[in-house]
Amino acid sequence: MKEKIFEFIDKSEAIAIELQTELCKYPAISPASGGEGELDKCEFLQSWLKKQGITKLERYDSPDSRAKGGVRPNLIATIPGEDIPDPVTGQKPMFWIMSHIDVVPPGEASLWQTDPWKAEVSDGKIIGRGVEDNQQGICSSIIAALALIRQGITPKRTVKLLFASDEENGSVYGVDWMIKNHPELFCKSDMMLIPDSGNSTGSDIQIAEKSHVWVKFITKGKQGHAASPGKSINAYIAGADLTVRLHFGLSEKFAEKDPLFKPDYSTFQPTKKEPNVPNINTIPGEDVFYCDMRILPLHPVAEVLKEVDRIKAEVEKRHGVTIEYEIGQHNESPPTSEDSPLVKFLSKNVEEVYNVKTKCVGIGGGTFASFLRRQGIDCAVWACFEGTAHQPNESCLIKNIIGNAKVMALMMC
Repeated sequence: MKEKIFEFIDKSEAIAIELQTELCKYPAISPASGGEGELDKCEFLQSWLKKQGITKLERYDSPDSRAKGGVRPNLIATIPGEDIPDPVTGQKPMFWIMSHIDVVPPGEASLWQTDPWKAEVSDGKIIGRGVEDNQQGICSSIIAALALIRQGITPKRTVKLLFASDEENGSVYGVDWMIKNHPELFCKSDMMLIPDSGNSTGSDIQIAEKSHVWVKFITKGKQGHAASPGKSINAYIAGADLTVRLHFGLSEKFAEKDPLFKPDYSTFQPTKKEPNVPNINTIPGEDVFYCDMRILPLHPVAEVLKEVDRIKAEVEKRHGVTIEYEIGQHNESPPTSEDSPLVKFLSKNVEEVYNVKTKCVGIGGGTFASFLRRQGIDCAVWACFEGTAHQPNESCLIKNIIGNAKVMALMMC
């Protein structure tokens, strides 16, 4: 059986190139990043899957008035399995592969050597926006499913392929929305593979994520003429003081390390800065900046925010300003156990296909996994992955699509 499955997958390069080429044509960018959303891309994929014989398809559309069609679509393709009940729980666990259909904007056009919305194939590589993040995962999961369908093989457990929206902006309209509005879809005994990150050998199995918090800080002073600073309260100076204190103060306060992660420490990075006054000779009365925090799981986010409040109060007192902050993205979750059946099963199949010794790692980035782990569901983030996501000239290796599909097909069997 395995030989027939691998033979089909090895001959699927044309399918991978065709699907990548078509998917690239749809700029599925979030409205938050200036796009129209994922509807066109989802509708293409839904139609294409039907033509390939994957016909059990369900849409779960999250309302979003900013997006084309007023929705952010989430598509589930189901390949029915034998569904033998668990002898202990009596449940019929499913195997999920979760990918996302949204992409980030291409960025500076001059840095691209090709059209980001037209896939280019060269030297075993596909180039274009989204080809690795996350169309590589989409293609691998579909080819794995087709390998079983075309050979008339029924998987041991029902397979669910999820193609979700809004991953790049926090999954508010994607997996998080599905968990909150359709909790019946997911079961704690399910196994979930998320092919959204990894390393170039396939050896890393990601079982934990740092808590991920985005914070917007608004400092309010008093606007005035730069020639009379005594009559004003410079919000920019106070905001700059707050920026430096947060960066260094939080880093020193929460300095513990965990070798599971790379980097092995918590990070507190000031990032985006909003414009204040448009002219040089006015003292700004308001200052706005953002901070990206990636916090080791051993530190509760509430503990970090308590320290933020303390630092904020010191800056307010020193400069005579008022400071407010708003929490944007906030993901906090427990890790998946290294000894879980999912991790052991994945490790066995990765080692068979890629001939590498796997190791469990944690990541600073955020994926679907954090939302699902909070529900008590085991997740593993894995792929053989070159790591060009979000870069100009993003690319993926065709051999990675094929190799990853083999691992996924073994897990389906």
